[in-house]
Amino acid sequence: MHSFWAVLKREFKSYFTTPIAYVFLVVFLFFSGYLTFKRGFFEIRQADMTAFFVNMPLLFVFLVPAVAMRLWAEERKSGSIELLLTLPITVIQAVLGKFFAAWLFLAIALALTFPMVVTVCYLGDPDTGLIVTGYIASFLMAGAFLAVGCFFSTVSKNQVISFVLSVVACAILVFAGMPTTMDYLSTFLPAGLVTTVETFSLQTHYESIQIGVLQFRDLSYFVLLIVGWIAASAVVLEERKAN
Repeated sequence: MHSFWAVLKREFKSYFTTPIAYVFLVVFLFFSGYLTFKRGFFEIRQADMTAFFVNMPLLFVFLVPAVAMRLWAEERKSGSIELLLTLPITVIQAVLGKFFAAWLFLAIALALTFPMVVTVCYLGDPDTGLIVTGYIASFLMAGAFLAVGCFFSTVSKNQVISFVLSVVACAILVFAGMPTTMDYLSTFLPAGLVTTVETFSLQTHYESIQIGVLQFRDLSYFVLLIVGWIAASAVVLEERKAN
C-alpha cells in the first residue's frame, strides 16, 4: 500500500511541475463553458445543466486520452520504466498509482467547473439531484476513458500513437450508442444484436445516470470497464517485465 501511495503522489505532483496540467485545465474549462452556452443555454429558459453534461462525452473523447497518453508511453520512451519495474513495487500497484493520480487530476478539472453550478443556482432553482448524478456520470466516464488510454499508453512508446488509438477506442464506445448509429445498424443487423451493441455503449449508461437514475447495471458497467482495461494494462507490463 505504501508503494501505491508513493507512485500516486509522485505522478500527481508531476502534472503540476510542467505547463501540461495548466494548459489542459484552461482548455477544458474554456470549451466546457463555450459549448454549453453555444447550445442555447439561455434560450431554453430553464435553470439546469443538461447542456453542460451533454458535451462531456465529446470533450472527454479528446481530452482524457491527452492526459492518459503520457502515463506509460513517456516512461517507455525515456527508459525509466525499467527502473520503475525493478523497484520493490508490484506492477498492479504501479498501474493503479498512476491511474488514480490521473483520475484525481481529472476530478479536480471537473470540480473547477463549479462556477457553472453557481450560475445555474443564481438563475433559478435547479434540481440538485440531477446536477450531482451528472457529475457522478462524468467522473465515471473520465475514469473509463482514462483506463482505455492507460492501456494504449502501455503498448506504444509514441505518445501520439497512444493518443490516436485511445481517441478511436473511446469514440467507438460513445458513438456506438448514438441514435444515428443505432438507426444505421438496424438496416442490416437483427434487432437483438443492435440492442446488444447499445447495451455495451458507454453513451447509453452515461445518459442513464445523467438523468438522475443510479442503477446497479450502469455503475457496474463503468466499474467493469475500468477494471478490465486496467487489468489489461497490468498484463502488458507484466509481460514486458518478464522479458
